[in-house]
Amino acid sequence: MSAAPELERVVRATSEEDALDAYSRAVIGVVESAGPAVVSLAIKAKRGRGGAGSGFIVTPDGYLMTNSHVVAGATEIRVRTSTGETLVGQVVGDDPATDLALVRVDASALGTPAYLPVDGALSPKVGQLAVAIGNPLGFESTVSTGVVSALGRSLRGTSNRLIDGVIQHTAPLNPGNSGGPLLDARSRVIGVNTAIIARSQGLGFAIAVETAAWVLGQLLAHGRVRRAWLGIGAARRPLDRRLAYAHGLTSSASAVEVQSVDRDSPAARAGLVEGDLIVDLDGTAITDVDVLHRALRDRVAERPIKLAVIRRGGRHDLDITPRWAS
Repeated sequence: MSAAPELERVVRATSEEDALDAYSRAVIGVVESAGPAVVSLAIKAKRGRGGAGSGFIVTPDGYLMTNSHVVAGATEIRVRTSTGETLVGQVVGDDPATDLALVRVDASALGTPAYLPVDGALSPKVGQLAVAIGNPLGFESTVSTGVVSALGRSLRGTSNRLIDGVIQHTAPLNPGNSGGPLLDARSRVIGVNTAIIARSQGLGFAIAVETAAWVLGQLLAHGRVRRAWLGIGAARRPLDRRLAYAHGLTSSASAVEVQSVDRDSPAARAGLVEGDLIVDLDGTAITDVDVLHRALRDRVAERPIKLAVIRRGGRHDLDITPRWAS
């Protein structure tokens, strides 16, 4: 009898075991490195209501990031660290439009805390490892893993506005995970977990790290986020090659499709309608929602800008005057 089948079985088993060990080592490394920076939040609100969530320390002087909906209406915030200490937290900045908030605790009580920098230059890839650490259903320091399954999703927040540029992933989440970090294999923050869809399986969502980094900078500097607002919900849409060529957009493979227009908004007043494809803003090629957001960050509200859109195959230039988002 040939020994080849048995040898092949041994080799395959060894390879599978090595792969599992490599995966396990990667996850263990993330947990050991990032876990100490993750905290749990116990919230007391008006009329005796309460809740719980997760967060993570983002600076060595006691600032931590979480979700806006976790701390909304809080009259008291108790922050429990990975070492078991319980500290009083105070909201110092809140941005319901992105479901992000900043809480501060007494840094002197933390000693030299572990913290997770939020680097807006990171670009997650579909298929990469995603590790979520949080406190689902009150079970502290719970780890779940999956992969980044899609980028650029839109999710309607508690303010009923669309949050754009959301990461979809398969790391299982439950109530209490909100506000915890989504991490890559190198323990870097790639998102802030924000929600699950009820009755679904294997769908988690996180605010992208690029958005989180910008909001963090705004909240640290001003305690709030001021942004130029158009009043649209939008998503990235690939451009038909012939359509792009016809309008001289040969370097653009995509545009931003308007999916909703708020009433009495700058977009509505300028004549934007659902289905419009935004391809340019004041000379900046608009290829996805993140590019549009970045372009608007550099604009001052109440000053007109020019949008180029494709509508029913034709190009239209619209003057629009953004307002400060409320």
